Amino acid sequence: MAGVSLLALLDDIATLLDDVAVLSKVAAKNTAGLLADDLAVNAEQVSGVRPERELPVVWAVTKGSFLNKLILVPAALLMSLYAPWLMTPVLMLGGTYLCFEGAEKIHGWFLHKPTASSPQSRLQHLSLSKDDLLHLEKDKIRGAIRTDFILSAEIVVIILDSVAHTSFTNQVVVVASLAIFFTLAVYGLVAAIVKMDDLGLYLVEAEKVGNKGPISGFLGRSLVNAAAPLMRTLSVLGTIAMFLVGGGILVHGWPWLYQWLEQLSSLWSILAEMGVGVITGSVALGLIMLLRKLRAPS
Repeated sequence: MAGVSLLALLDDIATLLDDVAVLSKVAAKNTAGLLADDLAVNAEQVSGVRPERELPVVWAVTKGSFLNKLILVPAALLMSLYAPWLMTPVLMLGGTYLCFEGAEKIHGWFLHKPTASSPQSRLQHLSLSKDDLLHLEKDKIRGAIRTDFILSAEIVVIILDSVAHTSFTNQVVVVASLAIFFTLAVYGLVAAIVKMDDLGLYLVEAEKVGNKGPISGFLGRSLVNAAAPLMRTLSVLGTIAMFLVGGGILVHGWPWLYQWLEQLSSLWSILAEMGVGVITGSVALGLIMLLRKLRAPS
């Protein structure tokens, strides 16, 4: 009897793992756009610090991200159990915030604010004292963790929404495992991106002293030359992803609009969702700027 019970238990575990694998694929597909945004935003957030402090900053933000997930995953699971009606409002609020962040970035580009990777910004960093650099680093970490909290909340809720039809056990396993996996994947890639130019410089220097061949030198120069364009590209793609993901969340939250856009072709539907994101972000930014003006001392 004990052998039969063990076999039954193993069969249940195999069935659970199979269900989790299928559900994880669906949830990962639904969060793909938001993960691209998460990667782009965080790579940009942690850039601009001293080279020797880049990996410690990434690690600090990674730990903050894990803490965010430790708060958000149980909160989302409890919400799905006791207040499932809150799922849509939370998603809509997060979607609006993403659209606002995208509009704020575009507004900053038009004002020609120097980015962390721009020559002007790097020259400003060189003139800062050690204490000022440490304060700037802490501000970057806090800002990155704050942005991660919003993006993580959206990712967790979208994953949970993707598996809402299944058992609570499956929900716990899928949400918790994907939250851990996505955090490691995103910040592993962030670390690789911010250290890409350093790896390139190492290969170039190694070629000069004869430790590496010309192929390594060519690869090193390519990495160095590609670092800045990659960061700019990620910044643009991250902004587009904010509007796409945020607009998509908002469209799905308004059934009448979703049903109308569903009749369009895939391309027009995507462009319409992005348009909703741009409009929502612009309105939110305008309201925030108006409130800041009203609250500013005369």
